[in-house]
Amino acid sequence: MKPKILIVDDERNIRRTFKMVLESEGMTVAVAETGEEGLESAAADRPDAVLLDVRLPGLDGIEVLRRLHAADPYLPVIMISGHGTIATAVEATRHGAFDFMEKPLSKERLLVAIRNALDVRSLEREVQVLRAKVGRRHLMVGESPPLQTIRELVTRVAPTDARVLITGESGTGKELVARAVHEASDRRSGPFVKVNCAAIPEELIESELFGAVKGAYTGATATRDGKFLQADGGTLFLDEIGDMSLKAQAKVLRALQEGEIERVGDSQTYQVDVRVLAATNKDLPAEAAAGRFREDLYFRLNVVPIQVPALRERREDIPLLAEHFLAVYQDENGLTQRGFDPAALDVLRQLPWPGNIRELGNAVERLAILSAGPAIGPDDLAVCGIGSESSPRGDTDGPGPRFDLAAVQAAGGLVAARQQFERTVITAALAETGGNVSGAARLLGIDRTNLHKKIQAYDLGPQRGES
Repeated sequence: MKPKILIVDDERNIRRTFKMVLESEGMTVAVAETGEEGLESAAADRPDAVLLDVRLPGLDGIEVLRRLHAADPYLPVIMISGHGTIATAVEATRHGAFDFMEKPLSKERLLVAIRNALDVRSLEREVQVLRAKVGRRHLMVGESPPLQTIRELVTRVAPTDARVLITGESGTGKELVARAVHEASDRRSGPFVKVNCAAIPEELIESELFGAVKGAYTGATATRDGKFLQADGGTLFLDEIGDMSLKAQAKVLRALQEGEIERVGDSQTYQVDVRVLAATNKDLPAEAAAGRFREDLYFRLNVVPIQVPALRERREDIPLLAEHFLAVYQDENGLTQRGFDPAALDVLRQLPWPGNIRELGNAVERLAILSAGPAIGPDDLAVCGIGSESSPRGDTDGPGPRFDLAAVQAAGGLVAARQQFERTVITAALAETGGNVSGAARLLGIDRTNLHKKIQAYDLGPQRGES
């Protein structure tokens, strides 16, 4: 697709010359004589970059620049002027100009500026796509009353700097709540730094949180920042804080009280501006009573408590979550777009899900990869071992769907088991359609050519009625 450039200049010769140069480089060019015309053209055509004269009749170039960026903050605008001054260049830069050039312009200078602007535009779009994908994974999906209550709490607490303690069973989505608080806060442009306190050895948790100077301990070959300094100006999420050692808890308490930290092996203190959110699946008051968690730290963290319900307490959200996970996994893996049969959603809604949202996500990912057909039905759930209680557990992240590991091993491993399943399903589809390959392909939701290749690969023999 050709890049689109908008030229806004009141000099006819400038417009004509720039247009000719850019079109010779394979770009699509629109021109405008006034700022008002330029704004209308930008709104209608959404250019990839703009060449904008500073001095224009009516609205001047700086005001047009301001309005362009109000509509699209990431649009690269190159300001040009025949009467350039440092003050004008500074003002243009302050309002977000990508570049500032003085007339007359050489062809080479013009093309370099435009190509740089297009490169930045392309990178920005890639970043936006990646952010959208990441954001999609971190959505709080559901409309149940418990989730609506959490959303209301997030809306109220996010604009403040209050600490939040998020509690709930493993896999309920506590990190999603923490991210929602961050994204709705004034710190959203700052970093969101997560620390899994349960995954870091006790002897390393202090250096992980606060950093360490070179030589502070064996293996400290360079001075490095800890998570508190990395999160400066943003949010630090302490996940599974109930597993933190008492020694590390004391230093975290000081950081919360004083707003300063010390690296391991360093006597210098560093001021940090960090909002701390914490999460745990433990009963912290009980842990404090048993002497395993500091009571004063618990009170510091538990300014605003948010309890995340188990999935079994919000069953009406299971179909929405399942459809959401399926769409995400299909997009990320380039799989055929399919949905769930209503009967399959009914089965999912009734399951206990002891592993909560994490378990449901794992199950849907398995279905997205292994199931066949235009929609995922109850039979697909059964084949993938979802809902079966008779076979060994196969989910290493905690309690989860059960499936027959012995059968997979007997088939010769996962690849062989999948091929056996695929052969069986294709044979059934061909039988259902009387050997019609086109009909079977439609039934399975795959391309006919692809199905032909699989028929040959599995040596299923010639088929009739392939038209």
